[in-house]
Amino acid sequence: MKNLMILCAMLTLSSSIAAQNNQFPTTTDFTELTDTKPHDNEAVWNKLPATLQFSWGNTNVRYPKLSIPDVTKSIRWQTDAWKGERINAQAVLWTKTNIEDVTVNVSDLKNGSTVIPSSAITTNFVRYVMTDELNKDRKGACGGRANKAEWDSSIVADMLDIIKVRDIKARTTQPVWVNIWVPQDAKAGKYKGTLTVSGKDIAPVNLQIEVNVLNRTLPAPKDWAFHLDLWQNPYAVARFYNVPLWSKEHFDAMRPVMKMLADAGQKIITTSIMHKPWAGQTEDHFDSMVFRMKNLDGSWTFDYTIFDKWVEYMMNEIGIDQQINCYTMIPWALKFDYFDQATNRIQFVEAKPGEADYEDYWGSFLKDFSRHLRQKGWFDKTTIAMDERGLEAMQEAIKVIRNADPEFKISLAGNYHKEIEPELYDYCLGYGNNFPADIKATREKAGKISTVYTCCAEPFPNTFTFSAPAEATWIGWHAMAGNYDGYLRWAYNSWTADPLRDSRFRTWAAGDCYIVYPERSSIRMEHLIEGIQDYEKIRILREELATKNNKSKLDKLNKLVSQFTPEGLAETQKDPTAMVEEARKVLNSF
Repeated sequence: MKNLMILCAMLTLSSSIAAQNNQFPTTTDFTELTDTKPHDNEAVWNKLPATLQFSWGNTNVRYPKLSIPDVTKSIRWQTDAWKGERINAQAVLWTKTNIEDVTVNVSDLKNGSTVIPSSAITTNFVRYVMTDELNKDRKGACGGRANKAEWDSSIVADMLDIIKVRDIKARTTQPVWVNIWVPQDAKAGKYKGTLTVSGKDIAPVNLQIEVNVLNRTLPAPKDWAFHLDLWQNPYAVARFYNVPLWSKEHFDAMRPVMKMLADAGQKIITTSIMHKPWAGQTEDHFDSMVFRMKNLDGSWTFDYTIFDKWVEYMMNEIGIDQQINCYTMIPWALKFDYFDQATNRIQFVEAKPGEADYEDYWGSFLKDFSRHLRQKGWFDKTTIAMDERGLEAMQEAIKVIRNADPEFKISLAGNYHKEIEPELYDYCLGYGNNFPADIKATREKAGKISTVYTCCAEPFPNTFTFSAPAEATWIGWHAMAGNYDGYLRWAYNSWTADPLRDSRFRTWAAGDCYIVYPERSSIRMEHLIEGIQDYEKIRILREELATKNNKSKLDKLNKLVSQFTPEGLAETQKDPTAMVEEARKVLNSF
């Protein structure tokens, strides 16, 4: 076992040596890429007053960087909120002259002697990243994009920066994001405060905030019913920060980005139980978190040091502890790694589900993995997970799993197969597909998870960096309308080579690989959380109205929700952003 641990350490060290240098320290400013799109010229900007312009804007708008924002100037923002809810606002500042050392500050929000402290409020400069577009046929965003010049690219507002002091160049627009997390114990009533922008040699400019806290309470994110599954990539974090894999520095670097995920109500820990489960499709491929060694006598030895370290970190330090999904028994390339003691080398088994070598490789592992998981107390939380695999391959893999331990839970994201549905604990269907009503009811009664996902295939709704921000909120409403338990997106933080500035990738549309940035949230992420919170509100209101037998209000709510389906969208022909804005106002009126 000592030699095994030395080998594991060597493999970890080699991975860290291969890490690329991080270009951008996260606590200092950086230069955004240049936007070549048409924009307001100097003559247009020079018509502005000499003073800095500051106004409330709209969170559903990505304001262009080099043009005067299209806003009706407003100094007061008013909104309703539940106790425990995270609410967003967007202010916009623009100037025709250079302004140095710009800062944004927010006061406590006061309701008589009751206060929402400023510590519950965050302000972020919204930064601009390079994006591209859908495929030329506008039907999706999958496929090769190695030649970036072939795609219409521009910079868009998306990243919520952690830098608190910025120089604003002449003839630019700078959005500011405001997030208020209303305390769960806040007293109902109207709270008022001030958002202030300051800079060198300019007088501070104020905007007013007014939040009407309703007498309703949203649970803490860890208690949300919504089953959120955004796949984490710890390997991307090690590369970006140029730290050794699984070192203290690596875990420290992951803490801010994973805490953002926990605060969104994430339920699942993403683990990899083989080398390159997705054939290295991302900038940073996934290694196996389990080390396998084939001994001289043909038996197998397994080491779970990295797997345990990752899972314990996510559970104990981050607070994501409901489920562990282990990928994958059916990878894109049917090639499985192990260390061979006889040759003292890494070797590979090439075998298909249903073949003897496949059963030997996976059956031996799963029997030992079951033992280990039970010993750790994690067996009931763990699923053996596959994604977008065919029926026959799934059937063969299920046979191996059941032979190893009949009590293993299994998950699949992909097409609906009635033949294997009873075997799947966690089943996620692609957008536009639904579970038969009787099947969904049976699954719910059995405590099984039934969710929906989007990927590069959907032009709408999605979370590309060029997607309308409200699409991410629309997804939460769609999950409720389709009677799903939650939502899956394949990439939470599989960052590109230059994630702070360029969200484009060689294979899919910009932003497909990640929804948050190193240490930073995004407009897309905050809108996704809005939709999840709305899902929770609807769930709570439905239960309350049903208990009170208030059929008229319940029908009104259900009719509102029913629009958020492909069929409802086609029938109403409403603009999705307008749909979201209208529905969220109505939701707070119940």
